[in-house]
Amino acid sequence: MSTPSAPSTTPDALSAPPRPARLGTVLFVVVTAYLMVGVDSTVVNVALPDIQKDLDFSPTGLSWVLNAYTLAFGGLLLLGGRVGDIVGRRRTLTIGVLLFAMSSLLGGLATDSAWLLAARALQGMGAALIAPNTLALITTNFPEGPRRHHALGIYTSMAGIGASIGLVIGGMLTSWASWRWALLINVPIGVGVALALPRFVTETPRHAGQFDAAGALTGTAGMTSLVYAFIRVSSDGWGDLQAQLGFSAAAALLAGFTLVESRAAQPIMPLRLFADRNRAGGYAGVLLLPAGMFGAFYFLTLISQRVLDYSPLRAGFAFLPMTLALFTVVRFVPRLLARFGAKPILLTGMALLVTAAGWLWQLRPGDGYLTGLFGPLLLMGMGVGLSFMPLNATILAGIGPREAGAASGLLQTLQWLGGTLGLSILVTVFGTATRHATGSPTDILVHGSARAFGVGALIALTALLVSAFVITGRKTEEAA
Repeated sequence: MSTPSAPSTTPDALSAPPRPARLGTVLFVVVTAYLMVGVDSTVVNVALPDIQKDLDFSPTGLSWVLNAYTLAFGGLLLLGGRVGDIVGRRRTLTIGVLLFAMSSLLGGLATDSAWLLAARALQGMGAALIAPNTLALITTNFPEGPRRHHALGIYTSMAGIGASIGLVIGGMLTSWASWRWALLINVPIGVGVALALPRFVTETPRHAGQFDAAGALTGTAGMTSLVYAFIRVSSDGWGDLQAQLGFSAAAALLAGFTLVESRAAQPIMPLRLFADRNRAGGYAGVLLLPAGMFGAFYFLTLISQRVLDYSPLRAGFAFLPMTLALFTVVRFVPRLLARFGAKPILLTGMALLVTAAGWLWQLRPGDGYLTGLFGPLLLMGMGVGLSFMPLNATILAGIGPREAGAASGLLQTLQWLGGTLGLSILVTVFGTATRHATGSPTDILVHGSARAFGVGALIALTALLVSAFVITGRKTEEAA
């Protein structure tokens, strides 16, 4: 069943695109909204021990401080992108930012575990409205070519930079004030972004037509089941009954989702997005690269604190070489795209990521920061900077305004699910490798982490091969 969505007649919907002089302000406001999501993906991590102590979490329940956010975010991303298409992307982004800020306030004021988990789930819902619509607004506000490539470069860097900054900010706030400020810091930022959006960012037209209620229901339920199953696997292994039931439900629901989308007049996820060879290869890349890379961050954080005995603050600063390398590289990527095209830049970045993961595969208990981690972190920063922007540009090349939200929502969904899938696989590899290992706790941790890095290298290599043989890069080169 579907319900009609009324066309917009508001002046916002008829606004002209922003002048070039204002594009810098547009980019700043939109990227700041997205940076909130990137920072929040890690800012709570280093505060977990203090949260457990203050709110009396059990060791198992504590993981849901992260999982509640992941479940809502990953499950609702596709819906968030489609809502932006129909309601208006600026309007949807503003609602998402306000929901994110409000839920951060509730989380910062939490007095028990259930209160905090509910707030984290609301944060995930807000993030699901923010992420696809920030990318869609860049697509619709910036003309295809060098300006859009520059904007995508800045936008792409915010994910990695936000994650690194989140570790540093979380360590600082937890050490100097309280874990609550890791959440409360979002409130003034969110209010400022919500006030700036209607002033500086042009609203997109609201597309009249049908809202795909059946697709929204099956897609959201299927994605939620899939994310939940991966969360169960990461904590309880592949043999967990609830994980198996989650995978079964996800398979049935997503099969139904595909059937519904193939017949819907205005689907929440147009299947024709996959008809283009370059775009299909790009989507495969944004699924596989986070699967091999994001899990590595988890183990690197453990190694820095448990093996190198770093404080939470120092562990956060340990990731700065990656952040600086990423931010430096993305400044040059738009010019490299214009000169060489997307595919050579993409393959170079992926090769660096494979090399970084392979280097970490050789990690040994006696290795220090400079000998074991510094080099791979630099390569990861450069690899991310060279990989994700060409992937985004490849996926969004030739996308019309009507489908920008759906294409962006699918991109974000696959990227987030890839990270969740990769972490569950690497944690399972780690558990298998350490189950019968002998030696000191730090030796066992390094041994299991190295095995996980090896599997991450194989996943990154798969992404490299898919990109090499599927993506041609021609449309993106023409756009450049």
